[in-house]
Amino acid sequence: MPKKSPTVPSLELEEQAWGEGYKNVAGVDEAGRGPLAGPVIAAAVILGDQWDEGHPVNDSKKLSAEQRENLFDIIRQQAKAYRIVAVSPKLVDQLNILQATLLGMKRTIEELKVRPDFVLVDGNKFPPVNVDGKFVIKGDARSKSIAAASILAKVARDRVMKGFSRIYPLWGFEQHKGYPTLKHRQAIEQYGLCSIHRQSFQCRPQAAAEQLNLF
Repeated sequence: MPKKSPTVPSLELEEQAWGEGYKNVAGVDEAGRGPLAGPVIAAAVILGDQWDEGHPVNDSKKLSAEQRENLFDIIRQQAKAYRIVAVSPKLVDQLNILQATLLGMKRTIEELKVRPDFVLVDGNKFPPVNVDGKFVIKGDARSKSIAAASILAKVARDRVMKGFSRIYPLWGFEQHKGYPTLKHRQAIEQYGLCSIHRQSFQCRPQAAAEQLNLF
């Protein structure tokens, strides 16, 4: 059997919305739901109908760090509008990670300089906003707008975590960006938690042998 070609995001969902009379279609995504430390960051992007489809926008996980950095600048320069919002680890602990993510998404949508009239949101939940739209499961692999938002969120979060690594050098945030890798778990076991760790997550090294074998 022939191999299936990999899914590449397109403007198909955006074009459907444009065809229904919507003008400003925003894609929304986040980065940082899974880490043990640092903020969750959401981004919203309105590429606009003049967007150059030649730019290799894709799900941020399918791009190299260099490709993401290049596209980060291109998206910010050429998109019709964009917004990036960070939700602190403290607020993640207060609200829980799902509600913190939805709050970040809500803020990005509401704080865009160009008001969107339709929103495509990655995942299976829609934030509490008074804007038409829908959630799209695996949307960063389907919609260029969502993929662009995933790039902005990922690059912005990586930069934040590299900045934190200079303040908290013992935990190696510049390498794992707060995700629960073996090295991160070992650093927690040795040094404990710092102020950007999410207290509500399973950060502490209880059942350490089981936890460390997962990574």
